[in-house]
Amino acid sequence: MQGTASEGRGPVRYGPHAPETGLPVPQGPAAVLAGAADVAPGEPPGGGPALREAACRYWQRRGLPSGPAEVVAASGAQPLLFALLGAYDGDVLMPRPCPAWWTPQARLLGRPAYHVPTPAECGGVPDPFALLETVRRVRSEGGRPRLLLLCVPDDPTATVAPPETVREACEAAVGEGLHIISDETWRDTLHRPRDTVLVSPAEMCPGDVTVISDLAGALTPQSWPVAIARFPPGAQGAARRARTLDFLTALGAAVPAPLSAAAAHVLDEPPEVAERAVRAAALHAQVAAAVHRAVLVAGAVSRPPQAGRHLYADLAPLRGRLAERGVGDSMELEEYLSGRLHTSVPGGHRFGDELGALRVRLSTGPLLGTTTDEQLAALASPTPLELPHVERALSNLGSAFDELR
Repeated sequence: MQGTASEGRGPVRYGPHAPETGLPVPQGPAAVLAGAADVAPGEPPGGGPALREAACRYWQRRGLPSGPAEVVAASGAQPLLFALLGAYDGDVLMPRPCPAWWTPQARLLGRPAYHVPTPAECGGVPDPFALLETVRRVRSEGGRPRLLLLCVPDDPTATVAPPETVREACEAAVGEGLHIISDETWRDTLHRPRDTVLVSPAEMCPGDVTVISDLAGALTPQSWPVAIARFPPGAQGAARRARTLDFLTALGAAVPAPLSAAAAHVLDEPPEVAERAVRAAALHAQVAAAVHRAVLVAGAVSRPPQAGRHLYADLAPLRGRLAERGVGDSMELEEYLSGRLHTSVPGGHRFGDELGALRVRLSTGPLLGTTTDEQLAALASPTPLELPHVERALSNLGSAFDELR
């Protein structure tokens, strides 16, 4: 969150960042970036051949074969989604809660955006029956529902939707003529990859799904804005890709050449990059589990985190104690916890939840340390929760929640 707490309550420009890694930039990708610093020619809109081919190899390893002509890259997930929304037209549906930056994208384009409740077991994917009801209601009111955004490994809930839930939601959407945009930014951050089944909607409905991924999810620092999209095969996908390129060109959202070289490098997942991603995911899994325990001990509610660097907590059971501190909605909860924990704790209103719901997203990155040495120590340690600086950070968080019991 940028700006002061009081300034940042509502405007989009103060909206929260995605959960950061809390780790320093890896040396290998940084060296590739530095080595390409003297490249003078710019990259074309949509990405050059090397970057798009690397993206194809990345998706091929995940069971999503594609060709360079079905892929685009952009300088960040926000301009990429903006271009996709412009290319696909129509009203937008998305789960509640959803990533904080989705709804502003639709609104900036003047598109109606409708939030659909999620099932009890997970976030990121709408309940199929609620989706059908929302589509019918929107049409009865004269709307044109055309797009569904979903996020199987989810921000903000950190859950992974079961394959059967994903299939039911996708079949409902496709049956109603909706195209699906699947945000798979967090697919490489699973906390227990051997025990968690993650299936992309593109595997289930290959002709009706566009996949996007922000490389900052697992492969690059957030300060390196690169995102990729994979379009369905066939004439319709090609037409939408061409329209997306029009938007990216107008936005000037080309990936800078040095960053393109670094992105192609990490997408090929050399051993250093792959090992770092696995270790980082395991580290955040341990810290997230500890945060989850602290939340439950205090009497709040949260689904167990399964991916990412965050979890979503519902403090409604603590409403009475919060009211004593002048906290009655998620804006005030955001301000209170951000001040108490000295880090950004965005409220549920940022993610499409109702203002009166006392929900927040808690990030694990800030708990890993404030210096490079502390962060690298956490990454290297087999028992990071026992490191003094991590233990202190978790103790402070636990105390903040214990005060509300």
